[in-house]
Amino acid sequence: MSASYEAARPFSRIGARERAADFLELTKPRVTSLVLVTTLVGFYLGSKGPLDIVLLLNTLLGTALVAAGTSALNQYVERQEDGRMLRTRLRPLPAGRLDPGHALLFAAVISVAGLLHLVLTVNLMTAGLAALTLLSYVFVYTPLKRITTLCTLVGAIPGALPPLGGWTAAHGDVAAGGVALFAILFVWQLPHALAIAMLYKDDYARGGFRLLPVVDEAGSATGRQILAHCLVLLPLSLVPTMLDVTGVVYFCGAIVLGLGLTAFAVPILVDASARAARRMLLASVVYLPALLCLMALDRTMPPLR
Repeated sequence: MSASYEAARPFSRIGARERAADFLELTKPRVTSLVLVTTLVGFYLGSKGPLDIVLLLNTLLGTALVAAGTSALNQYVERQEDGRMLRTRLRPLPAGRLDPGHALLFAAVISVAGLLHLVLTVNLMTAGLAALTLLSYVFVYTPLKRITTLCTLVGAIPGALPPLGGWTAAHGDVAAGGVALFAILFVWQLPHALAIAMLYKDDYARGGFRLLPVVDEAGSATGRQILAHCLVLLPLSLVPTMLDVTGVVYFCGAIVLGLGLTAFAVPILVDASARAARRMLLASVVYLPALLCLMALDRTMPPLR
């Protein structure tokens, strides 16, 4: 089936299975999966003793619903911009496969269901962090993308809240270890997001988004930002060991990973090309799961009193 025909089909003619697949696509499963992984690590590191499996499952379920709802709300709000970009024009809403009203209702229902589940089965603090994630992403970061290059900095806040939510679910309060997790995820997102924006800057320009690589035609400012954030991330990633949340193995591994990530940032200062950006993106994608695995494997017992 051609893309043009796919985009032209009225949503009323789509079968139930295809409709379900489109609703699933609204939730951005890969993004939601990453949110759940960071939440799981936060929960594990924040646990004061043996894992409470029931509490963990309730935390993951509520978080998944809120994360999925947040992604769906974002696609509802940006459906016109998505329709102008090549990489997003075939999403369910800009392609006309889903009714916007149905998408909005779906997003609202699963978001509220997730928040209520966290309130009833986990705790108010974790539910509050999930609500803050949704509100800051949809109502602050999303509109700022069309206004200022600072949107990437703002957007890193909701992206860094899930591991803190996992921590508070297990630990009962924020504590220094949870703040360290938040800070690491916050800083990591900046070079990661800027590398993506470099790769797709022409597409983002078509969508009307004012990301830094879009307005920084030479790429020099983007390269400096990427390198600066990698340099900040290197010592920041060592904080969990200083707080006795992780051990020496993690400490040494974090240094190696941080130096490796920084090495991929340096070439962008010389040549802000798509090739350099793609390598930086791949390095950031490898860095985070490797760092989180080291955290989990070298967790200090108990993580924090």
